[in-house]
Amino acid sequence: MTLTELNRYFNSFLHKEDYDSDISLNGIQISNSKPDEKPITKVAFAVDACEATALKAAEAGAQVLFVHHGLFWGHCETITGTHYKRVAAFLKNDLALIAYHIPLDANEFVGNNFGLAKRIGLEKVRPFGKWRGMTLGASGELPSECTIEELAQKLFPNGEKPAHIFPFGKKMIKKVAIISGGAGDDFSQAVKIGADAYITGEVGHEEFHAIEESGINVIAGGHYNTETVGVQLVQKRLEEDKGLDTVFIDIPTGL
Repeated sequence: MTLTELNRYFNSFLHKEDYDSDISLNGIQISNSKPDEKPITKVAFAVDACEATALKAAEAGAQVLFVHHGLFWGHCETITGTHYKRVAAFLKNDLALIAYHIPLDANEFVGNNFGLAKRIGLEKVRPFGKWRGMTLGASGELPSECTIEELAQKLFPNGEKPAHIFPFGKKMIKKVAIISGGAGDDFSQAVKIGADAYITGEVGHEEFHAIEESGINVIAGGHYNTETVGVQLVQKRLEEDKGLDTVFIDIPTGL
């Protein structure tokens, strides 16, 4: 499998063409020297493209790094300073970079939000939450009511700690809405659909009082911690579909 073929495979289920309002330059962001010829035998996966993940991917023997947060976001940027160091880590190692942002948030099979919905056991799951006209989240109902502390344990069964828990709603939670990452200000969309709790990655200072006044429970799980699920689901799918060797590069930001 070549880089061109690999990217075509990823897009066969991530469908970047369905997300025209996403400026994230989904797909191949950095090519290798021979995208139509060089065999790909190992693929690394990470949340973020940065110098550290590129170097670790190359050290692990990968020819491609697949990430959720790429290096290019739809605007011109000089390749100097830290941006140069990041790009150079790919070019010096002939390491390709593939990034899928909103398509990976929204996907109903390998996406961050549907993945989190499955992790906490939601039923009757449906798309939820608009951003720039694109639906990217998920909502549903728990099979039985639970407290916000119990919901946090379902969200992070391996013991990770949420960045913040805001217990401002009902004591017992049934309906949950989810948008991973930096979607703290979208709690209002969860309020509108009558959710008892909203799960996201980050909540800013300016949202605190509005959340409290809206009377909804919110879990800010951490931007990184809520977005490892998608890349790992894609990793698993690639292993099962194509039998390629893979590695997950875990570099938590604590944010």
